[in-house]
Amino acid sequence: MTTSIPATQDFDLGNGQTIRNAHIHLNPDVDALYADAIRLGEGVKAATGPLTVRTNKTGRSPKDRFIVEDELTKDTVWWGGFNTPIAPSVFDNLLAKMIKYAEGRELFVQDVYAGTDKNYRIACQMITEMAYHSLFIHNMFVRPTPEELANFKPDWTVLNIPSFRADPATDGTRTDTFIIVNFSKKMIIAGGTQYAGENKKGIFGVLNYLLPAQGVMPMHCSANVGDAGDTALFFGLSGTGKTTLSADPSRKLIGDDEHGWTDTSVFNFEGGCYAKVINLNPEAEPIIFRTTRTYGTVLENVVLDAEGVPDLNDGSLTENTRSAYPIEEVDNRQPGSIGGIPKNVVFLTADAYGVLPPISRLTPEQTMYQFISGFTAKIPGTEEGVKEPSPTFSTCFGAPFMPRHPGEYAALLAQKVKESGAKVWLVNTGWTGGKYGEGHRMSIKHTRALLNAALSGELDDVEFVKESFFDLEIPKEVSGIPAEVLNPREAWADAAAYDETAKKLARMFRDNFKRFEDGVDKSVTESMPNPDA
Repeated sequence: MTTSIPATQDFDLGNGQTIRNAHIHLNPDVDALYADAIRLGEGVKAATGPLTVRTNKTGRSPKDRFIVEDELTKDTVWWGGFNTPIAPSVFDNLLAKMIKYAEGRELFVQDVYAGTDKNYRIACQMITEMAYHSLFIHNMFVRPTPEELANFKPDWTVLNIPSFRADPATDGTRTDTFIIVNFSKKMIIAGGTQYAGENKKGIFGVLNYLLPAQGVMPMHCSANVGDAGDTALFFGLSGTGKTTLSADPSRKLIGDDEHGWTDTSVFNFEGGCYAKVINLNPEAEPIIFRTTRTYGTVLENVVLDAEGVPDLNDGSLTENTRSAYPIEEVDNRQPGSIGGIPKNVVFLTADAYGVLPPISRLTPEQTMYQFISGFTAKIPGTEEGVKEPSPTFSTCFGAPFMPRHPGEYAALLAQKVKESGAKVWLVNTGWTGGKYGEGHRMSIKHTRALLNAALSGELDDVEFVKESFFDLEIPKEVSGIPAEVLNPREAWADAAAYDETAKKLARMFRDNFKRFEDGVDKSVTESMPNPDA
């Protein structure tokens, strides 16, 4: 497996910018990218087939991500949190330096689409100095047909040169790493990080900004569809079971991470999957496990054993080990990665306080409130003195990727839910019978049974009761599920202790939501939990 280095040429970046005398690998195939990645010392081929690589950063760098503040964005981006403004001059100066730095270098270019719906997709030209990044992009984005490639014209350009580093003292960045989005110039520039996930998340953020103006709801969620054509969405932060619960053998996968909801459909933004594989169980996750043994897959920061076989239990490099593979590796997938409008929307949370019910039905106002809150809880770590669960609130279940005000996304979601008649469920995959360390983890068997009851319509004819602190509607009985499982207060041996913990969590919700109150309807704030119930 060998490749040749292309002759030099000037490469047009658009916006009047040109990289001089570059060696351009234009839309190379998988074999060529393997050969070039190995030749450049970026990675090695595992004995089982995947290309395995190690990176200088083992995760995203959200604090080094910026959006150019100009006439287009100054009043449309929700500044603060993860949306950090930067001056147009900083972008222009760094881009000029990157173009000069790239002269005479090998560059890998992939022309791809973001979005499986042709009405809303954007054409992206992804330029990087790393062959492994180019393979990642080939796997993760929607690949054009030969006919589309022959007439390809990019809407957006991404220039990612990991070996180029900024000088914070003169370049206006926080560190030597940067990811800068310029909506006016339709361009993203990045440097200092080899973590390939920045390529896809950068474009995800772009779609999250563009699509609401077209009446399309962008979502950080997985999606699948049943035999009856019923689409379900699964929102949830890391550790809540989003990937596991959406990978249902009885339902076809639309996608595992990023989607858009139009007036007629749900479509995948991506052409692949980027799965976390640390301690992966081959029996519980056979599809993902198979990709770690497949040619064409990129394994990021996965350790190989002495025989060159991926050791998925070795987290010595990072717990964030990843497998990036084309969605074609999933046999039970929805053709075209497009489904009908959802009949069910599921918010997943891993409540380590043991307060929230295993399943509850949300009102429209609660839907907006819970969506903006994006709650889950982390269990205590190994730090001395840390004995309590740690609440995590990530707006819209994807705060780092949402440029607009959370209330704008929540209102659009509420509109879609109302128009479609979709039911919205809050599902707790965390603790019950007590908080972490006292209770126990929710049974996956019970969670699957409750989800199946919700998606099948079984819960449509069930009586619901309300709990006090969050005003959540809980099914009074579900076939095969013990009554004490359904109501968390009844699952605790000490009801008074439950009440005290529920009040504490309710206050956390209210304190977190204060920063959003000015941007949402009063009816949403009125649906907040009541710690004084």
